[in-house]
Amino acid sequence: MMNIKKMVQASLLMAIAIIIPVVFGNSLRVYIPPFTATLASHVPMFLAMYLGVKASAVVGAGSAIGFLFAFPDPIVATRAFMHVAVGSIGAKCVENGFSYNKVVLITAPLHGILEALIVIPFGFTFKDALIVVGIGTILHHVADGVITYPILKALKLDKKFKSNKAKKLVA
Repeated sequence: MMNIKKMVQASLLMAIAIIIPVVFGNSLRVYIPPFTATLASHVPMFLAMYLGVKASAVVGAGSAIGFLFAFPDPIVATRAFMHVAVGSIGAKCVENGFSYNKVVLITAPLHGILEALIVIPFGFTFKDALIVVGIGTILHHVADGVITYPILKALKLDKKFKSNKAKKLVA
């Protein structure tokens, strides 16, 4: 069960995940047909990884809701729903003591593959799905990972989590 503090933090990150595409979608969006990306849209997902698997899943669902409101395109919202899986797996990596850079690098290809697979039933060619959407998603994921890094450092989440992990290992 999530404690109240984590629930509030997850709720705030979920709200940010909704607000980014709704408010900033037009100004931060990169569109290379058939690929779209909204810069900074993965920041809440990366931060939620430090709150745990459940929080990451909630924030990922919020991302899908935000994209559904911002762009009434089921393909974009379904791709955003993949943030549930990517964030949850990233949170498991964080729980296992992986560094932030490793988490970003481990989850990037997973993110790209999931989003590429999602678009195939919508009539995308295999080439467009894997090369344009898959590689585009990986590049977007890494760019947002870079954007998130100074925020993570400013919040001291990585150091706090590592020290808590170390305490649990010693106890």
